[in-house]
Amino acid sequence: MSLTKKILIGMALGIFVGLVFNIGIPQWFDAAETYILTPLGKIFIGLIKLLVVPIVIISLILGTAGISDPKKLGRIGIKTVIFFLITTSIALVIALSVGNILQPGLVDGLTIGEDTEVEAKEAPPVMDTLIDIIPTNAFQAMVEGNMLQIIFFSILIGFAITQLEGKVPSIKKIIEESNSILMFLVDVVMKLAPIGAFALIAVAIGGQGFDAIAAMGKYFIAVLLALFIHLSITYGSVILVLGKMNPITFVKNFLPAIAVAFSTSSSSATLPVSMETAQKNLKIPKSISGFVQPLGATINMDGTAIMQGVATVFIAQLYGVDLSMADLATIVLTATLASIGTAGVPGVGIIMLTMVLTSVGLSLEAIALVLGVDRLLDMTRTAVNITGDAACAKFIAKSEEKHEASNAKTA
Repeated sequence: MSLTKKILIGMALGIFVGLVFNIGIPQWFDAAETYILTPLGKIFIGLIKLLVVPIVIISLILGTAGISDPKKLGRIGIKTVIFFLITTSIALVIALSVGNILQPGLVDGLTIGEDTEVEAKEAPPVMDTLIDIIPTNAFQAMVEGNMLQIIFFSILIGFAITQLEGKVPSIKKIIEESNSILMFLVDVVMKLAPIGAFALIAVAIGGQGFDAIAAMGKYFIAVLLALFIHLSITYGSVILVLGKMNPITFVKNFLPAIAVAFSTSSSSATLPVSMETAQKNLKIPKSISGFVQPLGATINMDGTAIMQGVATVFIAQLYGVDLSMADLATIVLTATLASIGTAGVPGVGIIMLTMVLTSVGLSLEAIALVLGVDRLLDMTRTAVNITGDAACAKFIAKSEEKHEASNAKTA
């Protein structure tokens, strides 16, 4: 049986067990969660997170070193960042449109919570974000998991190896052998993925309950619809037109990574799996996958942006606030900037949401309602996030093939 089938079976069993606990024996859920389900889920996530920082460093160094031409490196970097900014903006436009059409906040029986502990956050100034990319201590950045700083440092090392050409062959060989070790460890950890998926989904389903979903049903549907539109139309078009690949084949081949993302709700934790799957199943070159996907796990959060857009419209409707075109533009700008450098970990979307709400002067009290169903939505939007990273990598790989072919003809 393939790993994908095992993971899907684990997810299905997790849903079933979660429903049994929630509907049939809720009094047993706390004990099962504390002593069985949560430990299993944390062990799986912990093992994957253990590999994230070294894989990002090694992959980016190899990816940068593999792009020997500085012009090519700059070209790929610019195309990647532009792609992420454009798709995030499209995602927000889709979210705001769906929110205004379905009007999830205009529902009888919803009461605004008053006990939320979420504190307001402000999006950092653009210049501060750019300056903070440069680490003063590379080892501290690794310990703290500051992905933008880690990415910057790794690209510098890869660039240095490229410029030194054959003067440091032993260093490059060590890095290549380290990459082989890390990929082997990813394969080992992935054997536990069905168990991890089972435990994590059982906790999510068992802990949420139908009451929370029923009360927030319209909001829940609005977010899922916006995510589906973005996944199928935006990414589907990119994969078909720019990546020259059947979108259904793409999703089928990338399914192991999507399943892990759905289970863990963390783009960063899924990164080792998504990179390996993209390289093996989607045939994306290691140099491009190793450059684009770690960058995407840090700055590309289209699924999270969709949640923020729908949630902002939802909360505005609850309070009877009409959002002007200027407010909508502010939401798009703030959410796009807030996604840059935000850690790809579970629940980060709520922190980013406070930035967006603050930017248009909306109260944070209604976040308590969003929190009720956010765990389930977090799983879905993480799957969308990593699919976007892989779609970008596929597009970049195909565009570089065309560029090299045209140069060969010219020569």
